[in-house]
Amino acid sequence: MSTAWERLANEPVLDIHPYEPGKPIEEVERELGIPGALRLASNENPTPPSPVVLEALQKALSGLNRYPDGSGYYLRQTLAKKHGVSPESIVLGNGSNELIELLARTFVRHGEEVVIPHPSFVVYPSVVQAVGGTRVVVTLKDYRIDLPKMRRAITPLTKMMLVANPNNPTGTIVTADEVQTFLDKVPDRVIVVFDEAYCDFAAGPDFPDTLDALRHGSRVVILRTFSKMAGLAGLRVGYAIADLDCIALMNRIRQPFNVNTLAQVAALAALRDEAYIQRSVEAVREGVRTVSAALETLGVRYVPSRANFILAEFDDATRVCEQLLKQGVMVRPMTSYGLERALRITVGTPEQNTRLIDALRTALGKVTPRA
Repeated sequence: MSTAWERLANEPVLDIHPYEPGKPIEEVERELGIPGALRLASNENPTPPSPVVLEALQKALSGLNRYPDGSGYYLRQTLAKKHGVSPESIVLGNGSNELIELLARTFVRHGEEVVIPHPSFVVYPSVVQAVGGTRVVVTLKDYRIDLPKMRRAITPLTKMMLVANPNNPTGTIVTADEVQTFLDKVPDRVIVVFDEAYCDFAAGPDFPDTLDALRHGSRVVILRTFSKMAGLAGLRVGYAIADLDCIALMNRIRQPFNVNTLAQVAALAALRDEAYIQRSVEAVREGVRTVSAALETLGVRYVPSRANFILAEFDDATRVCEQLLKQGVMVRPMTSYGLERALRITVGTPEQNTRLIDALRTALGKVTPRA
Protein backbone atom coordinates (compact mmCIF):
# COMPACT_ATOMS: atom_id res chain seq x y z
CA MET A 1 0.00 0.00 0.00
CA SER A 2 1.36 3.41 -0.95
CA THR A 3 2.01 6.08 1.65
CA ALA A 4 0.56 9.58 1.62
CA TRP A 5 3.92 10.91 0.46
CA GLU A 6 4.11 8.39 -2.37
CA ARG A 7 0.69 9.49 -3.60
CA LEU A 8 2.05 13.05 -3.77
CA ALA A 9 5.31 12.15 -5.55
CA ASN A 10 6.05 12.46 -9.25
CA GLU A 11 5.16 9.07 -10.69
CA PRO A 12 8.55 8.34 -12.38
CA VAL A 13 10.28 8.67 -8.99
CA LEU A 14 8.32 5.76 -7.51
CA ASP A 15 10.11 3.16 -9.64
CA ILE A 16 13.61 4.39 -8.82
CA HIS A 17 15.71 2.34 -6.44
CA PRO A 18 17.90 4.63 -4.31
CA TYR A 19 21.66 4.34 -4.53
CA GLU A 20 22.99 2.17 -1.72
CA PRO A 21 26.31 3.55 -0.47
CA GLY A 22 28.74 1.41 1.47
CA LYS A 23 29.25 1.90 5.18
CA PRO A 24 31.87 4.39 6.37
CA ILE A 25 35.20 2.65 6.77
CA GLU A 26 35.26 3.64 10.46
CA GLU A 27 31.98 1.80 11.02
CA VAL A 28 33.29 -1.34 9.30
CA GLU A 29 36.38 -1.22 11.50
CA ARG A 30 34.20 -0.88 14.61
CA GLU A 31 31.86 -3.73 13.64
CA LEU A 32 34.65 -6.15 12.75
CA GLY A 33 37.10 -5.03 15.38
CA ILE A 34 39.75 -4.62 12.68
CA PRO A 35 41.71 -1.37 12.72
CA GLY A 36 43.15 -0.09 9.46
CA ALA A 37 40.49 -1.52 7.14
CA LEU A 38 41.30 -1.17 3.46
CA ARG A 39 38.62 0.38 1.21
CA LEU A 40 38.98 -0.92 -2.32
CA ALA A 41 35.30 -0.68 -3.21
CA SER A 42 34.68 2.81 -4.58
CA ASN A 43 37.16 3.32 -7.45
CA GLU A 44 38.95 6.07 -5.55
CA ASN A 45 42.49 7.19 -6.26
CA PRO A 46 44.61 5.54 -3.54
CA THR A 47 46.92 8.55 -3.15
CA PRO A 48 45.92 11.83 -1.46
CA PRO A 49 45.81 15.08 -3.44
CA SER A 50 49.01 16.83 -4.47
CA PRO A 51 50.82 18.94 -1.83
CA VAL A 52 50.17 21.88 -4.15
CA VAL A 53 46.45 21.20 -3.80
CA LEU A 54 46.61 20.86 -0.02
CA GLU A 55 48.49 24.15 0.30
CA ALA A 56 45.97 25.94 -1.92
CA LEU A 57 43.08 24.55 0.15
CA GLN A 58 44.68 25.74 3.37
CA LYS A 59 45.00 29.27 2.01
CA ALA A 60 41.38 29.28 0.85
CA LEU A 61 39.85 28.34 4.20
CA SER A 62 39.67 31.89 5.55
CA GLY A 63 37.46 32.96 2.64
CA LEU A 64 34.66 30.47 3.21
CA ASN A 65 32.33 33.20 4.44
CA ARG A 66 31.95 34.20 0.76
CA TYR A 67 29.87 32.40 -1.85
CA PRO A 68 31.74 30.43 -4.52
CA ASP A 69 32.41 31.88 -7.96
CA GLY A 70 29.07 31.04 -9.54
CA SER A 71 30.49 30.60 -13.03
CA GLY A 72 33.77 28.92 -12.09
CA TYR A 73 35.47 31.57 -14.21
CA TYR A 74 39.13 30.79 -13.52
CA LEU A 75 38.70 27.02 -13.61
CA ARG A 76 36.82 27.19 -16.91
CA GLN A 77 39.48 29.49 -18.37
CA THR A 78 42.23 27.05 -17.38
CA LEU A 79 40.35 24.01 -18.66
CA ALA A 80 39.58 25.78 -21.94
CA LYS A 81 43.29 26.47 -22.48
CA LYS A 82 44.17 22.86 -21.60
CA HIS A 83 41.68 21.39 -24.07
CA GLY A 84 41.88 24.03 -26.81
CA VAL A 85 38.23 25.06 -26.60
CA SER A 86 36.29 28.20 -25.67
CA PRO A 87 35.50 28.75 -21.96
CA GLU A 88 31.86 29.04 -23.05
CA SER A 89 32.09 25.39 -24.18
CA ILE A 90 32.58 24.23 -20.59
CA VAL A 91 30.18 23.89 -17.67
CA LEU A 92 31.24 22.77 -14.21
CA GLY A 93 29.33 20.25 -12.13
CA ASN A 94 29.21 18.71 -8.68
CA GLY A 95 30.97 15.65 -10.07
CA SER A 96 29.89 13.90 -13.26
CA ASN A 97 26.64 12.86 -11.60
CA GLU A 98 25.22 16.37 -11.62
CA LEU A 99 26.25 16.91 -15.23
CA ILE A 100 24.43 13.75 -16.32
CA GLU A 101 21.34 14.97 -14.51
CA LEU A 102 21.64 18.44 -16.07
CA LEU A 103 21.85 16.91 -19.53
CA ALA A 104 18.77 14.78 -18.94
CA ARG A 105 16.76 17.66 -17.49
CA THR A 106 17.81 19.98 -20.31
CA PHE A 107 17.19 17.74 -23.29
CA VAL A 108 15.10 14.63 -22.51
CA ARG A 109 11.36 15.19 -22.81
CA HIS A 110 8.79 12.91 -21.22
CA GLY A 111 8.59 9.66 -23.19
CA GLU A 112 11.75 10.24 -25.21
CA GLU A 113 14.30 7.45 -25.23
CA VAL A 114 17.83 7.32 -23.84
CA VAL A 115 19.99 4.38 -24.92
CA ILE A 116 22.21 3.14 -22.11
CA PRO A 117 24.59 0.18 -21.82
CA HIS A 118 24.26 -2.50 -19.16
CA PRO A 119 25.98 -3.13 -16.88
CA SER A 120 27.34 0.39 -16.66
CA PHE A 121 27.29 3.41 -14.35
CA VAL A 122 24.37 2.93 -11.94
CA VAL A 123 23.32 6.59 -12.15
CA TYR A 124 22.24 6.40 -15.82
CA PRO A 125 18.90 4.55 -15.47
CA SER A 126 17.73 6.48 -12.40
CA VAL A 127 18.44 9.87 -14.00
CA VAL A 128 16.52 8.93 -17.15
CA GLN A 129 13.63 7.61 -15.08
CA ALA A 130 13.51 10.75 -12.93
CA VAL A 131 12.89 13.05 -15.91
CA GLY A 132 10.23 10.76 -17.36
CA GLY A 133 12.41 9.40 -20.14
CA THR A 134 12.36 5.84 -21.41
CA ARG A 135 15.43 3.70 -20.84
CA VAL A 136 16.53 1.56 -23.76
CA VAL A 137 19.03 -0.90 -22.31
CA VAL A 138 21.68 -2.54 -24.49
CA THR A 139 23.66 -5.35 -22.88
CA LEU A 140 27.43 -5.50 -23.16
CA LYS A 141 29.18 -7.93 -25.50
CA ASP A 142 32.19 -9.70 -24.00
CA TYR A 143 32.20 -7.14 -21.18
CA ARG A 144 32.46 -4.25 -23.67
CA ILE A 145 29.91 -1.65 -24.70
CA ASP A 146 28.35 -2.80 -27.96
CA LEU A 147 28.25 0.37 -30.06
CA PRO A 148 26.77 -1.29 -33.19
CA LYS A 149 23.92 -2.70 -31.10
CA MET A 150 23.37 0.69 -29.43
CA ARG A 151 23.15 2.31 -32.87
CA ARG A 152 20.60 -0.28 -33.99
CA ALA A 153 18.53 0.56 -30.90
CA ILE A 154 17.92 4.11 -32.19
CA THR A 155 14.28 4.89 -32.98
CA PRO A 156 12.43 8.10 -33.90
CA LEU A 157 12.01 8.68 -30.15
CA THR A 158 15.71 8.45 -29.31
CA LYS A 159 17.11 11.68 -27.85
CA MET A 160 20.35 10.68 -26.13
CA MET A 161 22.93 7.89 -25.79
CA LEU A 162 25.24 7.41 -22.80
CA VAL A 163 28.63 5.80 -23.36
CA ALA A 164 30.95 5.26 -20.37
CA ASN A 165 34.50 4.99 -21.69
CA PRO A 166 36.19 3.26 -19.90
CA ASN A 167 33.08 1.50 -18.71
CA ASN A 168 32.26 1.03 -15.05
CA PRO A 169 32.20 -1.74 -13.74
CA THR A 170 34.09 -3.64 -16.46
CA GLY A 171 37.05 -1.31 -17.08
CA THR A 172 36.88 -1.91 -20.84
CA ILE A 173 36.97 0.71 -23.58
CA VAL A 174 35.46 1.33 -26.98
CA THR A 175 38.23 2.19 -29.41
CA ALA A 176 38.85 5.20 -31.64
CA ASP A 177 37.92 3.27 -34.78
CA GLU A 178 34.74 1.93 -33.21
CA VAL A 179 33.67 5.39 -32.04
CA GLN A 180 34.32 6.95 -35.45
CA THR A 181 32.24 4.31 -37.23
CA PHE A 182 29.52 4.73 -34.61
CA LEU A 183 29.36 8.53 -34.86
CA ASP A 184 29.27 8.39 -38.65
CA LYS A 185 25.99 6.47 -38.44
CA VAL A 186 24.24 8.20 -35.53
CA PRO A 187 21.55 10.69 -36.67
CA ASP A 188 22.37 14.34 -36.01
CA ARG A 189 19.27 14.70 -33.80
CA VAL A 190 20.70 12.24 -31.25
CA ILE A 191 23.06 13.52 -28.51
CA VAL A 192 25.94 11.16 -27.70
CA VAL A 193 27.38 11.63 -24.21
CA PHE A 194 30.86 10.21 -23.60
CA ASP A 195 31.37 9.77 -19.88
CA GLU A 196 35.17 9.70 -19.59
CA ALA A 197 35.69 9.69 -15.82
CA TYR A 198 38.53 7.15 -16.09
CA CYS A 199 40.06 8.33 -19.37
CA ASP A 200 43.41 9.35 -17.84
CA PHE A 201 44.14 5.72 -16.97
CA ALA A 202 43.12 4.53 -20.45
CA ALA A 203 45.16 6.92 -22.59
CA GLY A 204 46.74 5.35 -25.66
CA PRO A 205 46.64 5.44 -29.46
CA ASP A 206 43.46 3.34 -29.51
CA PHE A 207 41.53 5.60 -27.14
CA PRO A 208 39.05 7.92 -28.91
CA ASP A 209 39.77 11.63 -29.26
CA THR A 210 36.23 12.78 -28.59
CA LEU A 211 37.36 16.41 -28.43
CA ASP A 212 38.38 16.10 -32.07
CA ALA A 213 34.96 14.68 -32.88
CA LEU A 214 33.39 17.70 -31.16
CA ARG A 215 35.57 20.11 -33.15
CA HIS A 216 34.46 18.42 -36.38
CA GLY A 217 30.79 18.97 -35.64
CA SER A 218 29.64 15.73 -34.02
CA ARG A 219 26.76 16.26 -31.59
CA VAL A 220 28.69 14.96 -28.61
CA VAL A 221 29.07 15.94 -24.97
CA ILE A 222 32.24 14.96 -23.09
CA LEU A 223 32.24 14.47 -19.33
CA ARG A 224 35.43 14.58 -17.24
CA THR A 225 36.12 14.61 -13.50
CA PHE A 226 38.86 15.44 -11.01
CA SER A 227 37.71 12.63 -8.71
CA LYS A 228 39.88 9.90 -10.17
CA MET A 229 43.08 11.26 -11.70
CA ALA A 230 43.57 14.08 -9.17
CA GLY A 231 42.26 12.31 -6.08
CA LEU A 232 39.53 14.90 -5.40
CA ALA A 233 36.56 12.54 -5.03
CA GLY A 234 35.66 14.09 -1.68
CA LEU A 235 35.23 17.55 -3.20
CA ARG A 236 33.00 16.59 -6.16
CA VAL A 237 34.12 18.61 -9.16
CA GLY A 238 33.70 17.65 -12.81
CA TYR A 239 33.04 19.37 -16.11
CA ALA A 240 31.31 18.94 -19.44
CA ILE A 241 32.65 20.06 -22.83
CA ALA A 242 30.20 20.57 -25.67
CA ASP A 243 28.94 22.97 -28.32
CA LEU A 244 28.40 26.52 -27.00
CA ASP A 245 24.64 26.33 -27.55
CA CYS A 246 24.43 23.07 -25.61
CA ILE A 247 26.33 24.51 -22.65
CA ALA A 248 24.24 27.70 -22.72
CA LEU A 249 21.06 25.65 -22.37
CA MET A 250 22.50 23.59 -19.50
CA ASN A 251 23.44 26.82 -17.73
CA ARG A 252 19.79 27.89 -17.74
CA ILE A 253 18.94 25.24 -15.15
CA ARG A 254 22.32 24.84 -13.44
CA GLN A 255 22.25 26.17 -9.90
CA PRO A 256 24.53 29.25 -9.53
CA PHE A 257 26.77 27.85 -6.76
CA ASN A 258 26.80 24.18 -7.72
CA VAL A 259 30.59 23.76 -7.34
CA ASN A 260 31.89 24.94 -3.99
CA THR A 261 34.89 27.19 -3.42
CA LEU A 262 37.26 24.50 -2.13
CA ALA A 263 36.47 22.23 -5.07
CA GLN A 264 37.30 24.99 -7.54
CA VAL A 265 40.51 25.92 -5.70
CA ALA A 266 41.61 22.28 -5.53
CA ALA A 267 40.89 21.61 -9.21
CA LEU A 268 42.84 24.68 -10.29
CA ALA A 269 45.80 23.70 -8.12
CA ALA A 270 45.70 20.12 -9.44
CA LEU A 271 45.94 21.42 -13.01
CA ARG A 272 49.11 23.30 -12.02
CA ASP A 273 50.76 20.12 -10.76
CA GLU A 274 50.58 17.92 -13.86
CA ALA A 275 53.70 15.99 -12.84
CA TYR A 276 51.99 14.78 -9.68
CA ILE A 277 48.93 13.64 -11.62
CA GLN A 278 51.07 11.76 -14.11
CA ARG A 279 52.93 9.97 -11.31
CA SER A 280 49.62 9.09 -9.69
CA VAL A 281 48.17 7.78 -12.97
CA GLU A 282 51.24 5.68 -13.70
CA ALA A 283 51.17 4.25 -10.17
CA VAL A 284 47.58 3.15 -10.76
CA ARG A 285 48.48 1.56 -14.08
CA GLU A 286 51.31 -0.33 -12.42
CA GLY A 287 48.89 -1.43 -9.71
CA VAL A 288 46.49 -2.77 -12.34
CA ARG A 289 49.32 -4.79 -13.84
CA THR A 290 50.35 -6.13 -10.42
CA VAL A 291 46.86 -7.15 -9.31
CA SER A 292 46.01 -8.60 -12.73
CA ALA A 293 49.13 -10.77 -12.64
CA ALA A 294 48.25 -11.97 -9.15
CA LEU A 295 44.69 -12.86 -10.18
CA GLU A 296 46.10 -14.84 -13.08
CA THR A 297 48.47 -16.70 -10.77
CA LEU A 298 45.58 -17.49 -8.43
CA GLY A 299 43.50 -18.81 -11.33
CA VAL A 300 40.88 -16.07 -10.97
CA ARG A 301 39.02 -14.98 -14.09
CA TYR A 302 39.14 -11.21 -14.62
CA VAL A 303 38.42 -8.61 -17.27
CA PRO A 304 41.54 -6.77 -18.55
CA SER A 305 41.06 -3.22 -17.32
CA ARG A 306 41.89 0.25 -18.65
CA ALA A 307 40.61 1.96 -15.49
CA ASN A 308 41.68 1.99 -11.84
CA PHE A 309 39.71 -1.11 -10.91
CA ILE A 310 39.38 -4.73 -12.03
CA LEU A 311 36.26 -6.87 -12.43
CA ALA A 312 37.01 -10.40 -11.19
CA GLU A 313 34.80 -13.51 -11.23
CA PHE A 314 34.56 -16.18 -8.55
CA ASP A 315 32.56 -19.39 -8.18
CA ASP A 316 31.16 -17.95 -4.94
CA ALA A 317 31.69 -14.19 -5.00
CA THR A 318 29.61 -13.64 -1.87
CA ARG A 319 31.80 -15.95 0.20
CA VAL A 320 35.01 -14.41 -1.15
CA CYS A 321 33.72 -10.92 -0.40
CA GLU A 322 32.85 -11.93 3.16
CA GLN A 323 36.25 -13.58 3.67
CA LEU A 324 38.01 -10.45 2.43
CA LEU A 325 35.91 -8.27 4.71
CA LYS A 326 36.87 -10.39 7.72
CA GLN A 327 40.47 -9.54 6.86
CA GLY A 328 39.61 -5.85 6.68
CA VAL A 329 39.59 -5.59 2.86
CA MET A 330 36.48 -3.99 1.38
CA VAL A 331 35.61 -4.67 -2.29
CA ARG A 332 32.34 -4.13 -4.18
CA PRO A 333 29.94 -7.01 -4.90
CA MET A 334 28.35 -6.71 -8.33
CA THR A 335 24.97 -8.26 -7.57
CA SER A 336 23.19 -4.94 -8.12
CA TYR A 337 24.71 -4.83 -11.62
CA GLY A 338 23.36 -8.30 -12.42
CA LEU A 339 26.81 -9.88 -12.06
CA GLU A 340 26.26 -12.26 -9.15
CA ARG A 341 29.64 -13.99 -9.54
CA ALA A 342 31.73 -10.83 -9.81
CA LEU A 343 33.57 -8.46 -7.49
CA ARG A 344 34.92 -5.06 -8.48
CA ILE A 345 38.30 -4.44 -6.93
CA THR A 346 39.82 -0.96 -6.84
CA VAL A 347 43.58 -0.78 -7.23
CA GLY A 348 45.45 0.64 -4.24
CA THR A 349 48.98 1.67 -3.38
CA PRO A 350 51.74 -0.97 -3.71
CA GLU A 351 51.40 -1.78 0.00
CA GLN A 352 47.62 -2.00 -0.24
CA ASN A 353 47.83 -4.20 -3.32
CA THR A 354 50.15 -6.60 -1.48
CA ARG A 355 47.66 -6.78 1.39
CA LEU A 356 44.80 -7.35 -1.06
CA ILE A 357 46.63 -10.17 -2.81
CA ASP A 358 47.51 -11.85 0.49
CA ALA A 359 43.88 -11.56 1.61
CA LEU A 360 42.66 -13.04 -1.67
CA ARG A 361 45.08 -15.91 -1.34
CA THR A 362 43.70 -16.64 2.13
CA ALA A 363 40.07 -16.28 1.01
CA LEU A 364 40.68 -18.74 -1.84
CA GLY A 365 42.47 -21.22 0.43
CA LYS A 366 45.75 -20.86 -1.44
CA VAL A 367 48.00 -19.82 1.39
CA THR A 368 51.46 -21.36 1.05
CA PRO A 369 52.38 -23.16 4.32
CA ARG A 370 55.36 -21.70 6.12
CA ALA A 371 58.47 -23.91 6.27
